[in-house]
Amino acid sequence: MPHPTPYPVRLADEITRQLGQLADQLSQLPASEATQVIARVLDPAGGVLGGFTHLVATGSVFAKNQAERGVLPAEVWLALGRAANELDSLGFDLDEHADTLKQFSARPAATAAKPPVAAPLVVRRRR
Repeated sequence: MPHPTPYPVRLADEITRQLGQLADQLSQLPASEATQVIARVLDPAGGVLGGFTHLVATGSVFAKNQAERGVLPAEVWLALGRAANELDSLGFDLDEHADTLKQFSARPAATAAKPPVAAPLVVRRRR
């Protein structure tokens, strides 16, 4: 009889599937709803990014313990630790824009006194 897939593995697969669905739906949402979803995903306390950062940090602690026992190479622990630090830094960088995202998502879509002005996303050098 085949060994059943452990619940945490099934849970990881389900979360991955749902994240794919969310990404697919994000492009179909009106701007205010899409911004609301992005703001929630990036919320460092209760969002997906914060949860994923916590998961990687927990994995790093596990890998450290396993590396100390000689089960995993130390490089695995170091890579997970670096990834957790980078994700934490990324979350910190994005957190400064959280209020802007929340304000934009709270605005009614129909109230636009003047059309928005596009911001230059690329700075070009003149020769």
